[in-house]
Amino acid sequence: MLLLCCPLLLLLLPLSSRPQKLPTRDEELFQMQIRDKAFFHDSSVIPDGAEISSYLFRDTPKRYFFVVEEDNTPLAVTVTPCDAPLEWKLSVQELPEEASGEGSGEPEPLEQQKQQITNEEGTELFSYKGNDVEYFVSSSSPSGLYQLDLLSTEKDTHFKVYATTTPESDQPYPELPYDPRIDVTSLGRTTVTLAWKPSPTASLLKQPIQYCIVINKEHNFKSLCAVEAKLSSDDAFMMAPKPGLDFSPFDFAHFGFPPDNSGKERGFLKSSSKFGRQTSSKPRVDLHKVCIGNKNIFTVSDLKPDTQYYFDMFAVNTNTNMSTAYIGTFARTKEEAKQKTVELKDGKVTDVFIKRKGAKFLRFAPVSSHQKVTFSVHSCLDAVQIQVRRDGKLLLSQNVEGVRQFQLRGKAKAKYLIRLKGSKKGASMLKILATTRPNKQSFPSLPEDTRIKAFDKLRTCSSVTVAWLGTQERNKFCIYKREVDDNYNEEQKKREQNQCLGPDTRKKLEKVLCKYFHSQNIQKAVTTETIRGLQPGKSYLLDVYAIGHGGHSVKYQSKLVKTRKFC
Repeated sequence: MLLLCCPLLLLLLPLSSRPQKLPTRDEELFQMQIRDKAFFHDSSVIPDGAEISSYLFRDTPKRYFFVVEEDNTPLAVTVTPCDAPLEWKLSVQELPEEASGEGSGEPEPLEQQKQQITNEEGTELFSYKGNDVEYFVSSSSPSGLYQLDLLSTEKDTHFKVYATTTPESDQPYPELPYDPRIDVTSLGRTTVTLAWKPSPTASLLKQPIQYCIVINKEHNFKSLCAVEAKLSSDDAFMMAPKPGLDFSPFDFAHFGFPPDNSGKERGFLKSSSKFGRQTSSKPRVDLHKVCIGNKNIFTVSDLKPDTQYYFDMFAVNTNTNMSTAYIGTFARTKEEAKQKTVELKDGKVTDVFIKRKGAKFLRFAPVSSHQKVTFSVHSCLDAVQIQVRRDGKLLLSQNVEGVRQFQLRGKAKAKYLIRLKGSKKGASMLKILATTRPNKQSFPSLPEDTRIKAFDKLRTCSSVTVAWLGTQERNKFCIYKREVDDNYNEEQKKREQNQCLGPDTRKKLEKVLCKYFHSQNIQKAVTTETIRGLQPGKSYLLDVYAIGHGGHSVKYQSKLVKTRKFC
């Protein structure tokens, strides 16, 4: 049995010189002690069968005690460094055979008893220096007072300690399979698929185990404690208690430590800032933790191409909230497929098709010096994003719907790189023109409002009257009609809204007329047209095309109209 503190230890020692045999652990007493957290308020105590968390100041050693009262007792001690390497040593010294002064039967003063035990140097059993989770295990340990000395020479840090006299029955840490490696089964540009063998604690002992994956770009982690320390700390780490003051190892949330949250899954990038100095709410960059239940295959997505990532897997016993690390791995995602750059010719319209969420790169290198360069973009469907860089410097970043024109200052021998990014909704189509000659414009100018207005009061059984806006530039306008079913709706009309499809794709019978129109007074740049020869009670889809000097057309928004059934 591990007795819980030195004063309590000495009170419980037998008062006679004859040794008294005790059971290895009084389970009822142990459970009572675990429930009563104040019982472990003395920071020099290691309880039997419970993991404690504690704190070390740099270059300030800390010593813990526990007692094994019977010879040949099994013993296991586990020390888990969190965010810094530790030096630790386990030693044992004999208990005093008599606890009374000169055989009088009167107990010695408490401080004298404590000094009698702790002043002697014990026999060293084990020592370790590093940041691995390290164990001391013995199937037959002698009785005595055990001392655990810990030191951090690198920085202030926290750690965990677990000690038990019943290691065979406790088994709080999940057991690793015979092959504890993580396998990378699939590798893509933005995804990595991982697989691992299940913990025997889950597959054989049927204990509740969940697996937690940690992804980062820096290095592998050796314990979940180290991960949580990284997630919850800021540059100043935390507001720590002053050396020499006692504090409860069960209450680390008060000092900025992450709470245990036994049996609960932690979310991504959460940090504790509950008490003490407020820690930064900004999470550590590129460090993610996700718990996925008891699956043993998982695909990590949304990664960056051509980037090395480190992957760690931890089996967590949800009953004890204690974990064991698999052997971590790393992998580099595949490179982004090299984009073919399309060369733009001065004054020539180029058709571009972009896959959903895809991108295309274009290059424009004027052959002569120029004061200005103009980019005209006609987005056929949904909005697209255009970025223009001149010799690596970003000059323009805009979303484009319909027809847009951008004029940029030129530079001798400059080269322009254009990046076009498609829509998230679906594939994108567009036309683009780059020129150093301002008068060389192939696309017609359009008003801001490209809707077609229908006059309901002028509707008859065989005709409809519509109007649309023009500009100050003289353009050719052609209007087309097509009869549609009565159940034709806005959703169908939207699917047919490819503005890049010109009059050459329409049937000759659908053409109503073409005419030229403009007005120097922009307020009066409106034209009307009456479309005759329609059938009573029928629905028609009307389209107006504006055709520029270079022959390229832009379609206005389609208009659905219906003639009167009775006149």
